[in-house]
Amino acid sequence: MSCQIHPSAIVDPHAAIDEGVQIGPFCIIGSDVKIAKNTKLYSNIVIDGDTTIGNDCEIFPFATIGLPPQCVQYKNEPTKVIIGHNNLIREYTSIHRASVNGDGTTIIGDNNFIMSYVHVAHDCKIGNNTVIANLASFAGHVQIGDFAVIGGTTAIHQFVRIGCHAMLGGFSGVFQDIPPYTLSSGARVKLYGLNIVGLKRHGFSSEKVSLLKKAYRILFMNELKLKDALIKVESELEQTLEIKTLLEFIKTSKRGIC
Repeated sequence: MSCQIHPSAIVDPHAAIDEGVQIGPFCIIGSDVKIAKNTKLYSNIVIDGDTTIGNDCEIFPFATIGLPPQCVQYKNEPTKVIIGHNNLIREYTSIHRASVNGDGTTIIGDNNFIMSYVHVAHDCKIGNNTVIANLASFAGHVQIGDFAVIGGTTAIHQFVRIGCHAMLGGFSGVFQDIPPYTLSSGARVKLYGLNIVGLKRHGFSSEKVSLLKKAYRILFMNELKLKDALIKVESELEQTLEIKTLLEFIKTSKRGIC
């Protein structure tokens, strides 16, 4: 099955367009772009730079992907965008290629739902199965873990990490890391417990949720210093994958925990 390219689209002859790809009216595709099987571009989409897009993605009108980063140090160095499979990218989303201040790649994983007007800045790393609501804005080098849910009209500071299975409420301002499995919100974002509903939806057993609750209480609801709380969780609770993930995230935080 060959690809379908609308006559009004401008596709550089050096672009690698796989079979089954549909490119709608008035799209512009640059020379270093690679689009894999069965991905659909509706219309008025610009994709440029060294950008790779996986299979079965849908990209809606006026999205821009792979354009230069909003970074004053960037001087057109060869950096990348890599987008995985089965992503839904809605209208007016912007995804910028990386700067030269990281590993040179902006990455979006698989099965993500990115809603309208989302901005993904240079060097961001977004995992798999995330939901990112309208008007969320990620500054450079932000990391979003698997299954995270990001509320609309949120602003996330440079180098902040959002842990896996975390849920961040809308209209939030995030300046420090959000731990995995948690629920947070606020103009100066605060933790409000575990993301219980999200954990149950993704098959976490009652035992796993109960253990995470115990860890949360020790870490965030007592008067221990954080370093002492971490020791207490390690010594008193079963070291399941979820507990290890939570502890490792906190220990490796560079911006601090919200």
